[in-house]
Amino acid sequence: MKKRVLFYLTVITSVFSLQSCVSNYVVSQPTTYKSDAKLQPVSLNAVALEKKELSPSKQIDMALASIEKVNRNAEIHKTILFEKKMDDLLAEAESYLGVPYRYGGTTRSGIDCSAFVLSVFEDTMGMDLPRVAAAQAQQGERVSKEDMKKGDLVFFSRGGRISHVGIVHDVDASGEVYFIHAATSRGVMISPLSDRYWGPKFRFAKRVITDNSIDYSQLAQN
Repeated sequence: MKKRVLFYLTVITSVFSLQSCVSNYVVSQPTTYKSDAKLQPVSLNAVALEKKELSPSKQIDMALASIEKVNRNAEIHKTILFEKKMDDLLAEAESYLGVPYRYGGTTRSGIDCSAFVLSVFEDTMGMDLPRVAAAQAQQGERVSKEDMKKGDLVFFSRGGRISHVGIVHDVDASGEVYFIHAATSRGVMISPLSDRYWGPKFRFAKRVITDNSIDYSQLAQN
């Protein structure tokens, strides 16, 4: 009898313990994470526009604009290089200032007008001009007095054959032309074309420096 009573007590105790465990069990809820970041919606139209190819006409316009820009830059570089070559030529000519005149002379110890011009152009431009002024007058293209620029050649005579030559050194704001030459009286000097002696003897000007006279290959290095 005692054993049976003890058995029932054990069963009852186990049932109450099981109910307590069930009642205390709570199913946890899934964790939710919050963020302040806002995602921008992706526009399908924008993506389509980015991927859309340019029309053929637009591509041609862009190509022509690019070519025009390249050509414009090339012309600017050519002008800069041309001016530099002119400065080099005149700097070489000025280095002769004060050198005495000597008929038939070809050195800095004594030089005549045509040898002076020949030497300056050969040393700076690599040009091989004729030895005498009359033959040099046959080179290049004639330019008017109003269009003369530095580097042009000016020719003089006493009435017949060309007998003197010089290099245009500068043209001032008033249009006055100055030329550098080897004169019999004072050697290499700079004179105005309006000079009382040289003015009446001036015959014409020639331009012997052209685009073909200058090596523009330096542009490819810039």
